[in-house]
Amino acid sequence: MEQVIQYFERIDPILAAFYATLFTWGLTAAGAALVFFFKGMNRALLDGMLGFTGGVMVAASFWSLLAPGIEMSEGEGFVKVIPAAVGFLLGALFIFGLDKVLPHLHINFKESEAEGVKTPWHRTTLLTLAITLHNIPEGLAVGVLFGGVAAGFDGATIGGAVALALGIGLQNFPEGFAVAMPLRRQGLSRTKSFMFGQASAMVEPIAAVLGAWAVLTFEPILPYALSFAAGAMIFVVVEEVIPETQRDKYTDIATMGFIGGFIIMMILDVGLG
Repeated sequence: MEQVIQYFERIDPILAAFYATLFTWGLTAAGAALVFFFKGMNRALLDGMLGFTGGVMVAASFWSLLAPGIEMSEGEGFVKVIPAAVGFLLGALFIFGLDKVLPHLHINFKESEAEGVKTPWHRTTLLTLAITLHNIPEGLAVGVLFGGVAAGFDGATIGGAVALALGIGLQNFPEGFAVAMPLRRQGLSRTKSFMFGQASAMVEPIAAVLGAWAVLTFEPILPYALSFAAGAMIFVVVEEVIPETQRDKYTDIATMGFIGGFIIMMILDVGLG
């Protein structure tokens, strides 16, 4: 792991963010590739994996984004937390706007419950777009953190950025499977199910590069940008991930998956950051 951190310290931060999110995209593809080896998915396993995803995202939002954002803010008392509060709200409002506009369908929901602008698009496309919504703040978070390291802000470290990318990659693996397998059950070929499953993470490298570039170009926005990514991720967890795990009798498994994801992400961030 030390060699990985040293490598990222030597390269351009935008390139580092791009490479890190290629890794997270790759793990999404690896998860989606399981559709070639399994005929179906246990519903309890799906809910557990979705819960794990939520736990990782919540832990990353605090340990990797909000806490460093508050630490590097100027001022004392209430003044010090204002950038984090403002950024968090703006991030949540950003995903809220996308949620209302972008057509999408949660994994465990019926087609009649699709959200966003009404379209004639197939369930396949709507499911993929739902996971794409998850991945926008994840890619943005990685890019912003790498940009903060390059800008020399206290509280932003290469180890923390690598830990964040690793944690997001770990939760992307079950996400890829969670998208590909329902598509397979609907009659799509294994190849098409895989392609749609991995395509949901294509947005991560794009968001990461934009995040790193924004921070390097406008350095004072970093505390706001970190909190923006955190607000976006928390909105996704509360509005998208948790409801997806509460549709059947496996809510306890989903809850324990959430706890496990939170613990793993916390250990990664504290241990490497």
